[in-house]
Amino acid sequence: MSTADRRNAALDQVALRQGLTGEQLAAVQTLEHFGWQLRFVRRPLFREPIPVLFDRSGERYVVLQGDGSLDESQTLKLRD
Repeated sequence: MSTADRRNAALDQVALRQGLTGEQLAAVQTLEHFGWQLRFVRRPLFREPIPVLFDRSGERYVVLQGDGSLDESQTLKLRD
């Protein structure tokens, strides 16, 4: 079974923002003004979505908590 590589697909920003809390949406908009980009959202079952934003260089990322606060601890395991 062959599937498309999702890392290279055009991001659908509307779909990424769907289901985010109001606080998360406000934080995403603020961070985008400073060059950050919403790349993906983890959606664990029965829990709030976990949006992940990357800086301009793509080397640094932050995780948004449900209340819109930033988690910069870099503990999220990312695949290459």
